[in-house]
Amino acid sequence: QVRLVEFGGALVQPGDSLRLSCAASGFPFNTSVMRWSRQAPGNQRELVASITADGAITHYVNSVKGRFTISRDNVKNTVFLQMHSLTSENTADYYCNVRPDSTVHWGQGTPVTVSS
Repeated sequence: QVRLVEFGGALVQPGDSLRLSCAASGFPFNTSVMRWSRQAPGNQRELVASITADGAITHYVNSVKGRFTISRDNVKNTVFLQMHSLTSENTADYYCNVRPDSTVHWGQGTPVTVSS
């Protein structure tokens, strides 16, 4: 069964950096597009970044372009989200997700709080 476990969320100060990780199992990771999404309090969940199976193509929501980088390790079945210059607007629960079949599978999320 598909299993996604995110970790790395933390309380950080504005301007700090943070790297999130998502360990995946139960599906063919190295042929799957992986995504990071987030949900801030009171907001709908939104897609933050995606990466193709070979890691060659990435996409980002406009608000994080130039500050966030999605990457993956197809040996360790892990996808990462490196975040720089964090602001309070980045406060959210961050989820990795994948659709290896007709269903989108989500992890449990990891919380990121940016506050001074």
